[in-house]
Amino acid sequence: MRSLNRLKWLHAFEATARHGSFTGAANELGVTPAAVGQLVRSLEDWVGHPLLHRTRSGKERLTLVDEAREALQDITQGLDKLEVGLNKLRGRRARSVVVVTASQVLMMNWLMDRLNRFSETHDTIDLRLNVTEKLMDVSHGEADIGIRCGQGDWPGLNKTWLMDEEAVLVCSPRLVPPDKIACSEWLATQKLIHDDTPHPGANFPSWEEVLQTVGAPEARENGLHINSTSAVILAALSGRGVAIVRAALVKKLIQTGQLVQLHPDHRWPLTWSYYLVTPPHSIMRHEVSVFHDWLLQDVMTENA
Repeated sequence: MRSLNRLKWLHAFEATARHGSFTGAANELGVTPAAVGQLVRSLEDWVGHPLLHRTRSGKERLTLVDEAREALQDITQGLDKLEVGLNKLRGRRARSVVVVTASQVLMMNWLMDRLNRFSETHDTIDLRLNVTEKLMDVSHGEADIGIRCGQGDWPGLNKTWLMDEEAVLVCSPRLVPPDKIACSEWLATQKLIHDDTPHPGANFPSWEEVLQTVGAPEARENGLHINSTSAVILAALSGRGVAIVRAALVKKLIQTGQLVQLHPDHRWPLTWSYYLVTPPHSIMRHEVSVFHDWLLQDVMTENA
């Protein structure tokens, strides 16, 4: 009688042998190193002897004993054949699923059109969206791939740079006369919308810095403070005032004329950039790799 537990043991053992560590295998399998170690020890208990030489130092802390080295090729081939069999069960009409996570404001104003274009050309891959303002735990399987804006310091994740970011000034076209788009005096008379969302380490400009850069007089004390970037953009769209926002989040709104960019000759570069982030085990899946590479190419083409 076959035991499914033995398949788990073999999967953990094969991954550990390739990576030379429980940590590397754990990153691939989406579990903890302790869990991988326990699965390998269970296999060792079943065969009746150690399968790995364990050392406290060196590049590869785990190496195979001779018997395990001889058996590894057969085990790897067996797991590969099992994967082929599972794919045959799914059939040619099977659909793959990629779970994508991003913030609501990024999803609405930057990502959604791209997702639609991807689906038009990849009709066997379904995209499931996990829209949230908090950082999803991508490293432990809450999503297959995420789009994040920050300094790129997310331990345990593979990350691919997409593009840099900058801040721009925007308001509703109903609010600004055409001849005032670059007028510093006009800007100083407007209600200023403050985005109170934290931007740690982003070098996000304050209104004081912006007004000084464009040579505007000191603004009136009639600002509107909002602790949500999406709400800041909605306030600007409705004509509530002038806002400082991340350029990627309003690029489409500017292109369609729903927002006007003020003082377009001025730039406020941020120290945040956009990245694709994936757990090490997820990017190995074909459908995740396809979406990752397609989105990267789409952004690069647009910004060329």
